[in-house]
Amino acid sequence: MSVFINRVLNLKHIKVIGFDMDYTLVRYHTERFEELTHRLAADRLVSQFGYPEEVRDLEFDFHRAIVGLVIDVRNGNLLQVSRHGKVKLAYHGLDILDFKEQRRIYQEMAIDLRSPDFRSLDTNFAISNGVLYSQLVDLKSKGSEIPAYHQIADDVNRSIDILHQDDSIKSVLTGDFEKYVIKDPDVAKMLERYVDYGKKLIIITNSDYNYTKKLLDYAIDPFLKKHKSWTDLFEIVITFADKPRFFERQGRFLRIDPETGLMSNHEGPIVKGIYQGGWFGKLQKDLGYSGSEILYLGDHIYGDVVSIKKTCNWRTALVLGDLEAEMDGLRKAAPVQKKIEELMDQKQTLEREINRLDNLRYEGKRVSHDKINKLFEKMDGLNTEISELLRQYKAFFNPYWGEILRAGYDESRYAEQVEKYACIYMTKVSDLYAYSPKTYFRPYHRTMPHEAAALNSEERVSSRTK
Repeated sequence: MSVFINRVLNLKHIKVIGFDMDYTLVRYHTERFEELTHRLAADRLVSQFGYPEEVRDLEFDFHRAIVGLVIDVRNGNLLQVSRHGKVKLAYHGLDILDFKEQRRIYQEMAIDLRSPDFRSLDTNFAISNGVLYSQLVDLKSKGSEIPAYHQIADDVNRSIDILHQDDSIKSVLTGDFEKYVIKDPDVAKMLERYVDYGKKLIIITNSDYNYTKKLLDYAIDPFLKKHKSWTDLFEIVITFADKPRFFERQGRFLRIDPETGLMSNHEGPIVKGIYQGGWFGKLQKDLGYSGSEILYLGDHIYGDVVSIKKTCNWRTALVLGDLEAEMDGLRKAAPVQKKIEELMDQKQTLEREINRLDNLRYEGKRVSHDKINKLFEKMDGLNTEISELLRQYKAFFNPYWGEILRAGYDESRYAEQVEKYACIYMTKVSDLYAYSPKTYFRPYHRTMPHEAAALNSEERVSSRTK
């Protein structure tokens, strides 16, 4: 897979490379992981939050949610929002809202995501969260004794948080890493290569040290060629970082003894070792590098990317694992997309001709009504063909929501965040292994609408003079 570039990034100038751990350094089998979270959260809702027993029996449907959706806690809807804040698709529970109902509720106005009525699903557990929320709204619609929509959202979030706080999820994972964790030998190769090139490597993870050690012992150590342990690769490891708080406010560093796991208060500079908590400001100061010399890779758009860009000037890279299946769909859908574009070109030609004739008629010149009607008939035929092709195109992606980075014809809100805050992005961190640590990443020149119009105009003139 490739690395995708939003902004210029010269790896030669990067001195420190930081990594998140879960879903970044180490990938999980997402569907299995989300199904586990869904099941445990549903059980917790019954046992601790008083939800009806039938909630335990809810079956997980991986396709019912995707990363980047928005929960409308006032109306109980799950939304797909464009980069312009417009609702493009909405479900109430498990039922899609028809266009009239969607327009009645949202009135084609831009959604203000700063409002407490809306909550973004962009965390590691966005899918299990979204699926469970939709199922609970569906049960409520069918008469089950389920709380109000905003309370459902609070309870689902809280139940998932508790699963992490009491290690319910991680105890299952550590008992069966083989089922849930993807081993990727190229990650170890990439890390050793960066060390050979003199890069300082660090880890900043929200996981605790005990779990971090077990996971990296399993996923990294077996593939090392020049080092005995992952601890030899990393200059500094920070656990329980509490991102995004780590990048937003000061916190105390605790030093961890790697042999015993015991912690002690830490005073003085942050030097090679393993820590808990802390704050990026002190870490950067003690590392002795400017923010532009530090690159951080993570999978969480807010905790690992947006918060960094808003509080410090580190360079950022997003690991978007969901993109792998989407790109496979794009490749398979390419022939259909090509036909759609050809028909759209024909449609635009017809529209230009209709506009030309309409302008002539407005200027008082005689224009045949039959000619215009025939053009509209051709337009209707093209629309029918395009609609069928769009149906075929959508079949290559999520059956409920389509593409993650698209909301209808527009880019999605999630795509807008990726473009705005991530310098580069990729499907997995080992994609970087295909690139030299001295690579100069440059984005493609972006063509703005007026530039495209000027270029197309020049092409039409050129074709007429040949």
